[in-house]
Amino acid sequence: MRAWSVLIAAGLALLAGASSRAQGQQTPQVITAVIDGIIHPVAAEYVAQVIAKADAENAAIVVITLRTPGGLVDSTRDINNAIIHAKTPVAVFVGPSGNRAASAGFLITIAADIAAMAPATHIGAAHPVAGNGEKIDETMAKKMASDVAAYARTLATHRKRNVTLVEQAVLESRSFTEEEALSASPPLIDLVANDVPDLLRKLDGRTITRFDGQTQTLHTAAATTVSVDMTWQQRVLSAIAHPQIAYLLLTLGTLGLTIELWSPGAILPGIAGGICLLLAFFAFQVLPVSYAGILLIMFGLVLLILEVKVTSYGLLGVGGVVSLLLGSMMLIDSPLPELQIGLRLIVPVTLAIASILVFLVTLAVNAQRAAPVSGASGMLDEVGYALTAIDPGGLGSVRAHGEIWTATADNRIEAGTAVRVTAVDGLRLRVAPTGVGTGSPA
Repeated sequence: MRAWSVLIAAGLALLAGASSRAQGQQTPQVITAVIDGIIHPVAAEYVAQVIAKADAENAAIVVITLRTPGGLVDSTRDINNAIIHAKTPVAVFVGPSGNRAASAGFLITIAADIAAMAPATHIGAAHPVAGNGEKIDETMAKKMASDVAAYARTLATHRKRNVTLVEQAVLESRSFTEEEALSASPPLIDLVANDVPDLLRKLDGRTITRFDGQTQTLHTAAATTVSVDMTWQQRVLSAIAHPQIAYLLLTLGTLGLTIELWSPGAILPGIAGGICLLLAFFAFQVLPVSYAGILLIMFGLVLLILEVKVTSYGLLGVGGVVSLLLGSMMLIDSPLPELQIGLRLIVPVTLAIASILVFLVTLAVNAQRAAPVSGASGMLDEVGYALTAIDPGGLGSVRAHGEIWTATADNRIEAGTAVRVTAVDGLRLRVAPTGVGTGSPA
């Protein structure tokens, strides 16, 4: 019995040891995310959510694929703070080939534990500009550039990256290809990889230094990759921040409120217009918007409305269309192609808005000018026929407007004669023969 007990105990010990080794050698997990677009509060919230998930699940590393023309400095700082304080190492990968991480994206790349780029990509051009697109004076521009440059130098110093080149990217808007960034001394990035799987293979066994100075060895071989996407709310808000969507929301919102002012009580145009304008203003907090462009769009809409009510022989209409076009072209004040609103969208939208406004105002004016169809005024010029003969100054009966009325006339009218209503006096009509024959007295 003792021998059997010893064998059973030895077997249990072996199983326990194998179980602990299996737990210690479990497949590492890599959390991946993609930022494709402008850096704004929604993107910052998304990155914080991804890093929190990685920390909670003890992931080996977070890989953020980044391609962006830039964005808000405050949102960039929020993303970098999340990266710096993350328990999980964070790698920023600029890719795939042909993309870039400019402006705010450059600062995020510098702040990462691992900075990587795909072939044929570039980073840099991080000179700050006013978020609302307005021109700023020289003193304020220097203050903004100096502040961002100091922030970039701090990140580069702690990450052991090239401080001089980082400062040039901010103060001189300098950009760097992946080869220039890697070959610099010290380098701006850590390595070049074709894609995320290639990046993970190259990172396996690599020892990195975290922002607080601690070292950590990465184990990414045969790692399980888990992709974390934006929630549907984040995707919707991120899409709204696109320049073309914001432009459509502005024009539709203005049109909706204009219709509501024309016909108070319609409710639906006012609600829809208000929602569109609020969403547009949310997008304008992110985009470099020119307020001169917004005012020109508003002025163009006013001119188109006045065109129908004021005799201008088309001058107001032409001025309204020109104002809409110029305002639309000036709306986004940025040299970046990704932030521009193309003429392929501006021209159709401008013509469509102008046509809709002219059509609606025309309907309203025609309705005001139309002859009354009810009441005493609606009886004038109605055509009927005499049911009885009417002597001059006498009374008789006529059928008009589908009704039988008491009528008087200046001249004798025979029964069955077609008549026209010339005046209404209370419940009595004054009629005159139309001279087009007779009608049926039935």
